[in-house]
Amino acid sequence: MLVSAFLSLIRRDLSLAVRFGADTLAAVLFFVLCASLFPLALGPSPVLLHRMAPGIIWVCALLASLLPLDRLFGAELDDGGLDHLLLLGLPPSLVALAKIIAHWLTTGVPLLVAAGPLTLMLGGTPGDILPLLAGLVPGTALLSLLGGMAAGLVLGARRGSILLPLLTLPLASPVLIFGAAAADAATNGQSNRVELSILGAFLALALPLCPLAAGYGLRAATS
Repeated sequence: MLVSAFLSLIRRDLSLAVRFGADTLAAVLFFVLCASLFPLALGPSPVLLHRMAPGIIWVCALLASLLPLDRLFGAELDDGGLDHLLLLGLPPSLVALAKIIAHWLTTGVPLLVAAGPLTLMLGGTPGDILPLLAGLVPGTALLSLLGGMAAGLVLGARRGSILLPLLTLPLASPVLIFGAAAADAATNGQSNRVELSILGAFLALALPLCPLAAGYGLRAATS
């Protein structure tokens, strides 16, 4: 029964995201526009842009993933939907995990799709795209988990929308460092197994811990 309710919650959030796609569209547009600013600031040098492309895309993906987080739990807290879900007997951590997965599917996956064309725009080659995505797939999942945890912990707090990025950005810094390093190593023809292994270890730790912490925040906000 819990599995059925868990999957139903993911499907419901995906359906709402498709019906009201402003958050997804805003995240992708921000991602593209943010990455487009770097050539204006750094100059049109193809060599420089190609060298900095992995870091640029990672920074822009991190910032874009923050945009929908304020509404991840806040909208349902305001309309009473969160109380209803918890009254149905769903563990808060499962509610948090379902909404985090929906966030990744509606924000992280579109960013992955946009990352390929942006790599080419920044002077990369088609061969650079796959190594970049190898780090971005676990990386964007980690950003959703860390952002979801932060969104749960600041839920109901005064000035929560200000606290949310201040809490998320430091937590996401190691993901940014190792993700960009993995892409940079692959671009330079070096092995990136160590960096990808570290990202995988981070994901293995975050997958159980972040929903638990977010669930604690949901319970505290609705009590």
